[in-house]
Amino acid sequence: MKKIVLKCVVLLLLLHAETIIGQTPRFYKEIQAFKLQDSLHFPPANAILFVGSSSFQKWKDVQDYFPKHIIINRGFGGSTLPDVIRYAPDIILPYHPKQIVIYCGENDIAEDTTITPTKVLRRLKTLLHIIRGKYKNIQVDYISIKPSPSRAQWQSKMLATNQLIQAYLANKPHTRFIDVYHAMLNADGTINETIFIQDHLHMNAKGYHIWQKILEPILL
Repeated sequence: MKKIVLKCVVLLLLLHAETIIGQTPRFYKEIQAFKLQDSLHFPPANAILFVGSSSFQKWKDVQDYFPKHIIINRGFGGSTLPDVIRYAPDIILPYHPKQIVIYCGENDIAEDTTITPTKVLRRLKTLLHIIRGKYKNIQVDYISIKPSPSRAQWQSKMLATNQLIQAYLANKPHTRFIDVYHAMLNADGTINETIFIQDHLHMNAKGYHIWQKILEPILL
């Protein structure tokens, strides 16, 4: 009888553990790593916050590209705008930055073939609303979705999304649309594949140097 009760208790614990795991939102571990990092050494105020997906996450030496600025890099690979929205209280709102630079939206399109440029814009509006809820007047810059060779089939949708977001931000104070898309194309309009690593999705140093030249003049 005791063995049966013990087995039942163990089974219930396992089921409970599976339920907890199933309820854990994606990228939870990555965000907890950021929070641990903050608990050990909290970033200074008035820094520049980079937040978004893997194009930032893989820019490990971003501080070396901008030695005159203090950069907080909170990119986490694979993230979409809803992920950044979910974790904004953890990786945006605590830092009191003087400027926020966002790269996100590419994965939104790649993950969901039914998503429209208008829906991506709505997601960005939600994120901006959250940011403005705490930081009324700081500069918020959105980097255009880049043209990735591995995602060329969605290039027209990504370009349309860029155009929608650019038009929207043009009328918003203290925001800016940063076009990296066209700087990553060849003269004939094709994607410059030499600036990407072997996965044809993420950039190599040549690609990041293109971003550096565009970003440096607009960083506060």
